[in-house]
Amino acid sequence: MTRIPAGRRAGGAATPTISVIVPVYNGEAVLAQCLLPLVAFRLDGEIAEVIVVDDGSTDSSAWIATEAGARVVPSGGRLGPGGARNRGAEVATGEVLWFVDADVVVHTDAARVLEDALARTGAAAVFGTYDEFPAATNFLSQYKNLSHRHHHVRSERAAETFWAGCGAVRADAFWSVGGFDAERYPEPSIEDVELGVRLRRRGHAIFIEPELQGQHLKAWHFANLLRTDIVQRAYPWTRLMQERPMRATLNVSMGERLRALLAWALALSVAVAMTGKGSFALAFALLAAAIAANAHLFALFLRTNGIVFALGAILFHQFAYLYASAAFVAFRLGWSPRRSPPPT
Repeated sequence: MTRIPAGRRAGGAATPTISVIVPVYNGEAVLAQCLLPLVAFRLDGEIAEVIVVDDGSTDSSAWIATEAGARVVPSGGRLGPGGARNRGAEVATGEVLWFVDADVVVHTDAARVLEDALARTGAAAVFGTYDEFPAATNFLSQYKNLSHRHHHVRSERAAETFWAGCGAVRADAFWSVGGFDAERYPEPSIEDVELGVRLRRRGHAIFIEPELQGQHLKAWHFANLLRTDIVQRAYPWTRLMQERPMRATLNVSMGERLRALLAWALALSVAVAMTGKGSFALAFALLAAAIAANAHLFALFLRTNGIVFALGAILFHQFAYLYASAAFVAFRLGWSPRRSPPPT
């Protein structure tokens, strides 16, 4: 389906109108915080509208959005975030569709930063990053959100994928590729990454703007981190890379793959040393090499939370390389986390 939204400014004004689209499912704990700066942007005339797509919530999300001053649109059933964003885009009037997750609170300068980035780059899509201050203070939440920021800040500005946590797409480009693939991704996954791949294949430019920031409100714990990293990220990433070869970027770049090999070398050296057949000196040397190879990430951990956290986080990061790379190899060999077990 191809659709160009109504509501363009007469005469093709230089500053595009912006529609914010927030998909939500049972997000009453975070939605009010998310909407506060967005509604303020609308009241100040920086954006055209705030659309909250209620994806079948059973809590008070829709009421919260209405009370906050957003336009509430029902998805018509559980569509998943991709389908909910498509529904919002269908009714949006802006020339730019700015997608913001319900658990992200954008900074107060975000609308201006986005407008400037679109004008400066001329890109079809621009996305930002989490800030350095995750709301949840537990170890894994700090680690995961800061790691996510690191990948976006350290990557090339010209991107090969897209991020819908805080990212905008010009409406004509969005509809030229058919929007999010809600059928393929009915649950939270890499629907935004896959959209970016299609945009790039169509010749549209995508840029990362590190100054376009938001605070992430999500609390990460071991179980949901593993499920997200393996089932919702690594597995669909592997399938997508098999189907549509692309330039390695973000956390699947060649540098990240080399760091994963270093993590395996470190793990094997520790295992050998623990059997008494090797020296812990080699393990310490490899740990020092791992810290050096991840120097910018280590510096971020150190600056935000101190030396104890930084050392613990960089060690956990080596573990993350192990399970993510092992999952990637397993998926390439044909194993699927969704495959049903054989009958007994």
